[in-house]
Amino acid sequence: MTSSTLRARIRRHAGAVVVDHIWIGLAAAGRLLPSSRPERHNVEVVRDVPYVDRGAREHLLDVYRPADGPGPWPVVLYIHGGGFRLLSKDTHYVMGLAFARRGYLVCNISYRLAPRHRFPAGAMDAAAAYRWVLEHVHEYGGDPSRIVLAGESAGANLATVLAIASCFRRDERWAQEVFELGHVPKAVIAACGLLQVRGTDRFLQGPTRMPLLVHDHIVHIAQSYLGLDAREDDPELALADPLSILEDAGEPERPLPPFFAPVGTRDPLADDTRRLAAALQRRGVPCEAPEYQGEHHAFHALVFLQNARRCWSHTYSFLDRVLTAPERARADPAAR
Repeated sequence: MTSSTLRARIRRHAGAVVVDHIWIGLAAAGRLLPSSRPERHNVEVVRDVPYVDRGAREHLLDVYRPADGPGPWPVVLYIHGGGFRLLSKDTHYVMGLAFARRGYLVCNISYRLAPRHRFPAGAMDAAAAYRWVLEHVHEYGGDPSRIVLAGESAGANLATVLAIASCFRRDERWAQEVFELGHVPKAVIAACGLLQVRGTDRFLQGPTRMPLLVHDHIVHIAQSYLGLDAREDDPELALADPLSILEDAGEPERPLPPFFAPVGTRDPLADDTRRLAAALQRRGVPCEAPEYQGEHHAFHALVFLQNARRCWSHTYSFLDRVLTAPERARADPAAR
């Protein structure tokens, strides 16, 4: 290893530590606020439900649901972000509360994290959670015929992967199992997604080149998730890049569901969202991809921001249209 390579690795690791602690600190501080209590939102929570038989800590989910009425409620399977490397269902309680107070039953999952568990471990866990939701969510008052896949950042990647696996017949065994479930989600919410893990040099090209320190962080994420020796052309890693599949693959065997893909204009990953919208548009798949001026990555998690509240309002409106009148949403040019 050359000295320049070693310095680059140290720089990337140091930057990752700083960013990681910022997000962990924000999540921990938020849990101390009275507004984080479910009862303040007329929401009840069933915690630490195992979605695989082993029931390890990484294989638990929390069920958030409205406290009033028996349901059945439409279901959101929420997959947290964190660069595939950190955070959990517990740090993403805001997402559970936000959807449940609007009338959704939310299955907010944890999954195995890199670098200890590299791709496809997280995707396999999301697939296992999807199976569990289809088979068991009715026991909690959820409607398995109205399932929405949702996530931000890395979670947006995994939600998109699940949608692809439900519609395309793939070679990967775990993806085949998703396809064989025979169920396509009603919608996908892919917020500020890292939708192509490989090819990180793309962020250093073009007129809006990513700052080097931010690029270092993205490279660190990719190496943690895929391994230092991952090859750009390795077919075994194809589903780490769902955006590339949507851009390049043939027609799916089942129609893809509508997408809602919000992003901030100052998000360094914004181009992945723009490419997603373009790829889906070429396929004739409804995709709303609003951009929020001046906002950074995952801004919608900071619910006190005006644009975050706008984003949540737009999210609910999208879901209202898709879940109550899916054929109209598919045909509506404004939804594209």
